[in-house]
Amino acid sequence: MIRINLLPYREKEQKAGIARQFIVMGAVLGAFLVLVLAVHLVVSSKISGLEEEIQTLESDLERLTKVVGDVEQYKEDKRVVEKKLAVIAQLEHNRLGPVRLLDGLTQLVPTEDVWLDRLSQSGTDLRIEGVARDNIAVVKFMKNLEGSDLIRSVDLQSTKETEISGIKLQKFILSCAMKRG
Repeated sequence: MIRINLLPYREKEQKAGIARQFIVMGAVLGAFLVLVLAVHLVVSSKISGLEEEIQTLESDLERLTKVVGDVEQYKEDKRVVEKKLAVIAQLEHNRLGPVRLLDGLTQLVPTEDVWLDRLSQSGTDLRIEGVARDNIAVVKFMKNLEGSDLIRSVDLQSTKETEISGIKLQKFILSCAMKRG
């Protein structure tokens, strides 16, 4: 005898297969959501850590910018002070220059033969105007000037005979180049 099973076992197996597929898909979807949530939490914690680090670095940058500004102001103040000190040193050097020049010239002038009327200085150029007994006294004065440590070179600009109080004298003009230092 032939038996026919009229119970829908294949449909049950299909429904069970579909149910298993839904369970597997649900589990995979759940695992995927858990994974996405875990990645989201890790990334958001890294972002918040980086934001805190950025805030710390920005506050450090702000503090260091103020320090750099202070250093730049210090450098500017130092440059100004050094410039003022250089001016003071130059003034101190120049203050004694004319005194040394006049002292040196008084030692070089032949006292009984040469009289100085005018001295004028422009930088390292010195112009001397005076009167001498004769040309020999002028030459002697020029040699004294050339031999000194104040004057580098001496040029005779002009000499002419003039009469003062009935005495014939030589009026002269000398141009000198002074040594630096």
